[in-house]
Amino acid sequence: MEEHISTEPRINERIHANEVRLVGPNGEQVGIVRIDDALRLAREADLDLVEVAAQARPPVAKLMDYGKFKYESAQKARESRRNQANTVIKEMKLRPKIDEHDYETKKGHVVRFLKAGDKVKITIMFRGREQSRPELGFNLLKKLAEDVAEDGTVESQPRQDGRNMLMVLAPTRKKAEARAEGEAAKEARMSQRRAAAEEEARQLAEHRAAEHAAAQPKKKRGPADNLDPDIDL
Repeated sequence: MEEHISTEPRINERIHANEVRLVGPNGEQVGIVRIDDALRLAREADLDLVEVAAQARPPVAKLMDYGKFKYESAQKARESRRNQANTVIKEMKLRPKIDEHDYETKKGHVVRFLKAGDKVKITIMFRGREQSRPELGFNLLKKLAEDVAEDGTVESQPRQDGRNMLMVLAPTRKKAEARAEGEAAKEARMSQRRAAAEEEARQLAEHRAAEHAAAQPKKKRGPADNLDPDIDL
């Protein structure tokens, strides 16, 4: 039977060292203390003594709420996995002698991908004699990186890969931030549409009311309408 090797840090009485370099709950350095004294301090503070650097001599142990620490670590791990799962790598292919119109169009696509929080792999495709002039691709990638610097940064520098040259751009903000901003913009557009519809309905109601008032027949004046007693009818 192979002994199970735990990846959990040793805590409290499971710490084997005779003394530890103790770190307080707020990160303050307490110094080297006997393990019994460290355990006593942990009990008095209603905290756990957690070995955070077992390879150090003496080991480093910290006073903390270990249950809360595990929960927050699990939350961060889940968030990290979610961000990794949401990360999409788009690809944009260019020719080294691309004309200005096509370049602007493809640059626009790259900016849109980056604003959405996605990475973009830029591929420069060389053909025939173009392979003897790799500087064309390098200069084009450098120009593109500078043009989109507001929305993305170079994660992988230009490198030759067979007949192609590759570069990877990473967005300057996270996918979740881009999604939140997109939702806020969508809500703002819906609010504007609702306000415009309400204003249109109000104007239509006023117009109909005016038409209805204009369509009413005027009442003819008679003797009873004369309010001046000195005038004989």
